[in-house]
Amino acid sequence: MRTERILARLEQEPERPSSRDVPRMSRHRRVLFGSTVVLYAVIVAAVLLKSILVRVDWQVMLFRPYKQWPEYHAFLDYFVVLGQRAPTAVLVAAWLGWRSWRQRTPRPLLILALALLLLNVSVGAVKIGLGRLGPHYATEVGSAELFAGGDIFPSGHTANAVVTWGILAYLASTPRARRMLSLVAAFAALGVGATTVYLGTHWVSDVLLGWAAGLLILLGLPWCEPAIARAESLVLEYRERLRALRRRQAPLPVSTASPSPAPALGRSNGQYSAAGHRSGGRSPRPYAGAGAAADEESASEHPEGEPHAEEPAWPAEPQPSDGAAVPPVPGTPGAPPARVHHTARPHPVRAAERAPAGQGGGGRRPAGTDRTAPTPTAPLGPRGK
Repeated sequence: MRTERILARLEQEPERPSSRDVPRMSRHRRVLFGSTVVLYAVIVAAVLLKSILVRVDWQVMLFRPYKQWPEYHAFLDYFVVLGQRAPTAVLVAAWLGWRSWRQRTPRPLLILALALLLLNVSVGAVKIGLGRLGPHYATEVGSAELFAGGDIFPSGHTANAVVTWGILAYLASTPRARRMLSLVAAFAALGVGATTVYLGTHWVSDVLLGWAAGLLILLGLPWCEPAIARAESLVLEYRERLRALRRRQAPLPVSTASPSPAPALGRSNGQYSAAGHRSGGRSPRPYAGAGAAADEESASEHPEGEPHAEEPAWPAEPQPSDGAAVPPVPGTPGAPPARVHHTARPHPVRAAERAPAGQGGGGRRPAGTDRTAPTPTAPLGPRGK
């Protein structure tokens, strides 16, 4: 399938380490972090003191934007999902997981996990501590609605949009990608915050504090890089231990292919012939006079006066489907023992073929010299008698 080919090609690609250095807490970043901390404290103090910020909250709530522009309500109900923690975390984690696999490092996933942990702890603590009610549950006009058992200050959707999409810009490997992803994160964070105000689920001050809370998490991540590096080394070490354990516990590979047997010796008309190990192979037919040649060889190997050893009886050869004889394979049950081949012996020279003593060695006799004259016999009588 096409997907399998793509995965196989990705698996063959070499490791691609991250080309971006680990971010450090520079002076510019320190200034931004300090300014954001001051902004965070000012917003909380403005809500606690029921300043002009609380009056702006009530004016926007009484304006009811969702009733002024109802045609956008259906679309913005889906757009606000970009700030929900569960779907955005799954989407970004899938992308960072692929990057971790390509770079052979768990650092992107560790940074995402740490950022979400810090976000939940910091935002959740302020939510529970201040206990502010939302616009739909307000009980007194002009009140800050604090310490009433609510959990909407600061806005979790807004802070989550800042952190989740800002992580992509934080982990970008090139300046161009970092600028583009920063614009995407800013659009998502501003859009989600404005949408919550439009839907009437948050005050304006909730959104402002949510932006500040998410920005603090992103700006403070470089301080957490040493802890992330230690966690990364521990994860890699644990992975190597698992691999070594699997290699020790893996069984040795066992070959399932049966070895091909050696060519068998078949017997046909007193002759032994090598039969190739092929399915349906036929034994070669003996040439004319094979029986006489076998008798002569047997006579030369066993001179007169010596007892002949009896050869073992050969079992009936199995017949294949096409009728050709299939020789049994030596070593299998019911197969005859393999015959021992003797070394070649010189052909004995008859006494009549030897050269006479008076002639030079190697002389050839004239034709007909070894023939004897026919013995005369008595004439036969008449046939009729």
